[in-house]
Amino acid sequence: MEDAFTLLGQAVELLPEDAVRGGLTVADVREEIRCQEWELVLDLLVEIADARPMSEEYWEFLAEAARQMMLDRGRRWCEWRAWEVRHGMVRATLSLPEADEGPRRTAFSGDGRLRPLWDIGNRAPDGGRSLNVATLWVEDADELGPGETADVRLAPLSPEQWRHVRVGDVITMHEGAPVAGTAKVVEVLPPRA
Repeated sequence: MEDAFTLLGQAVELLPEDAVRGGLTVADVREEIRCQEWELVLDLLVEIADARPMSEEYWEFLAEAARQMMLDRGRRWCEWRAWEVRHGMVRATLSLPEADEGPRRTAFSGDGRLRPLWDIGNRAPDGGRSLNVATLWVEDADELGPGETADVRLAPLSPEQWRHVRVGDVITMHEGAPVAGTAKVVEVLPPRA
């Protein structure tokens, strides 16, 4: 396995030369590599890739580099993005009820470890409601608590069961019997791999 610094260099080579995000260019990333600002390079590569679809290989290079640099959250994010390339992506705006109205009393970590059940309209063989598991990543926040709303990314355990979900659909999150949150789907992308 290549070292983290080589992997970051390989990831840069996968970017189109015209890739830009907020005025940041590929040339800027190469300059930071020359300065050996490795954590900054990783952050810049993630930021540029957020503006355009990148390959699974790209995200795997970044995930392994982050693992070697002991950047656990960065590693998990890059692994998440590689998963999205393989399986597709569902983004939604999730609202949690207030603590006195819903089952959740405390905030949960938004870094892809929570695996709630979702009612996405599927039915069990007997005609009853079927719930589907999807891991949840909160965008632009470290956690999400009662009474809060945030954009989230969902990684379904069985992506094929989510193929009917469309922008505008309202789905519900469950962590037991009562509804733990309501989400409106804002984006659905098919697998790119």
